[in-house]
Amino acid sequence: MALTFDDLLARARSLPRHGRRAILGVAGSPGAGKSTLARALVRKLNGAGEAWVAHVPMDGFHLADAELDRLGRRDRKGAPDTFDAAGYAALLRRLREDGSDGDGGETVYAPGFERVLEQPVAGAVPVPPTARLVVTEGNYLLLDTGAWARVRSRLDEVWFCELDEEERIRRLVARHVEFGKSPGDAVAWARGTDQRNAALVAATRDRADLVVPAAALPVVEADG
Repeated sequence: MALTFDDLLARARSLPRHGRRAILGVAGSPGAGKSTLARALVRKLNGAGEAWVAHVPMDGFHLADAELDRLGRRDRKGAPDTFDAAGYAALLRRLREDGSDGDGGETVYAPGFERVLEQPVAGAVPVPPTARLVVTEGNYLLLDTGAWARVRSRLDEVWFCELDEEERIRRLVARHVEFGKSPGDAVAWARGTDQRNAALVAATRDRADLVVPAAALPVVEADG
């Protein structure tokens, strides 16, 4: 039987157990639909009631452009070593430790990412103590090198979004154009820097708990 978005909702809903906060990771190559899936899960699970699910994207841990310039890495922004992987792993650990129960905890603030500016923004994403499920998404959740290797153990499950390659690139190019690149520059970036990162991410697919096919992804704006 084919996996559906409703199946994903039921599986995500079941992750928090015995009062403990659960953290669900959504991985995949650039443009595969990670952010779209994460936002849809959070929106549907929260419904009209009290928000018990929080969304914490990995993108907030992009290094700032000034630091990328200092390191000489600006031309490959989005590669694994252009993120603060250790900081991301530390945040996940704090979210797990602070979420042992729903009472007496404190709000944890995570960094966000401003797409128009393409810069991280500190303290932009609040995770209240009442959040029993945190959905985090990013390219490198399953990477097993460097500080990225600390991430997997902090996640209860990791799902891998899989999309037809040409459709993934089409969405990625459209996103780059939307946020300011010329069509030519968008294609060059998607088939250059992004493609190298995508190959690295694809190699981590077998470490996922679940592979989410395109048919189970919500049909909304291109993202992820």
